[in-house]
Amino acid sequence: MSLDRFPPDFLWGTATAAHQVEGGNHANDWWDWEQQPGRIKNGDTSDPACDHYRRFTQDFDLLKSLDQNAHRLSVEWSRIEPQPGVFSTEALGHYRQVLSALRERRLEPMVTLFHYTLPRWVSAQGGWLNPETAGRFATFSERVLAELGDLCTFWVTLNEPTGAAYQGYVLGEWPPGHRDPRESATVLINLIRAHWAAYERIKNRHPTAQVGIAHHLRIFDPLRSWSPLDRAVSGIYDRLFNRTILSSLRRGRLAFPLSRLAKAQGPRVSQDFIGLNYYTRNLVRFNRRLPREIFGERLVPAGAQTSDLGLEVYPQGLYLWLRALAREGHPIYITENGVADRDDRLRPSFLVDHLRATLRAMNQGTVVRGYFHWTCFDNFEWTEGYAARFGLMSHDPRTQARSLRPSGRLYAEICRSGVLPASVAPPAEPPAPDQAPAPAQLR
Repeated sequence: MSLDRFPPDFLWGTATAAHQVEGGNHANDWWDWEQQPGRIKNGDTSDPACDHYRRFTQDFDLLKSLDQNAHRLSVEWSRIEPQPGVFSTEALGHYRQVLSALRERRLEPMVTLFHYTLPRWVSAQGGWLNPETAGRFATFSERVLAELGDLCTFWVTLNEPTGAAYQGYVLGEWPPGHRDPRESATVLINLIRAHWAAYERIKNRHPTAQVGIAHHLRIFDPLRSWSPLDRAVSGIYDRLFNRTILSSLRRGRLAFPLSRLAKAQGPRVSQDFIGLNYYTRNLVRFNRRLPREIFGERLVPAGAQTSDLGLEVYPQGLYLWLRALAREGHPIYITENGVADRDDRLRPSFLVDHLRATLRAMNQGTVVRGYFHWTCFDNFEWTEGYAARFGLMSHDPRTQARSLRPSGRLYAEICRSGVLPASVAPPAEPPAPDQAPAPAQLR
């Protein structure tokens, strides 16, 4: 039977990260990074962000008024464990209030334990380059679940581990600012070990908890399908960025090429669900002048519809990844999907087209149980600061005003009815692009 609407128990929500919305997180590596001139666009910092640490009840009232029934958020490790082995009862009490507020409003929480930020003391000891960080993270996770596990069923151990390894240790655009692909591989190994250790400890204490990873997956297509070099380098990108972690988790041991650097094993089953963060695709062509990028140059097709960050809008990629992930045998939650669009020109059609791709995959047998749009209101977007606007609501960090965009009203109607509109007004035409493909970037 073909679905023409989403099932009544489907989770509809938005996603946030503590450092991007809370304000006042001054004890982690990202805050230190922000203090370095030139690191963040326009010299922005994450304080006050959206002042969500103090305004969470009002914000949850807004989300509930928009007919959402779930919310993805993260807890800030540096607040909870400000010193090694010292856990803050005040911070844990705060997050208990946060999760209780969600429960009171019948918003199902999904909590992320690591969303890019490390406590300053962990960073000083080598961060994810230090193999001991995996055990420290597992201890932190176990303590959080001991304090909050009764209020939350869904737990994401790691947000986008490949993104953390790539941005911080290949590009050097995120903390700690290194540019060493071998270090990036070491970081990825330690992140996988951290997930395995956290999963086992969580499940031992809370066997009914649902635990997974939010994977950043994208499409890498060869720019010239006839070129063996373009096909080879796009395949390498897909293998390293998308497939290596999925394969390691499926096997319960490190997959190639990580297996050439270390031997590590974990439980054969370490995901109860798969989180999918999907934004875009890249065309890839061979470029011998880019050895640090594995001789690959990532591009956007000429004439493609693109976001404010120059990322291609490509809903077909979400469908393709949902169908591919169905083979993993776990239910899927779309844990992030959104577009940088200050004028709300693209977002309405972006929403509908990506949800239509989701429904198409579900009709072909993929088990998708929820969708979390990135994000509810504009926030601190890492190196982009406040310049990149992803929110269903606009947000002014100076006045803390939130204002619902037309796309927010559209999403509320979809959440309420579970039905997609037959059509959405097409976006205004962007300026005519150059004919050559444009360079691409990560979100």
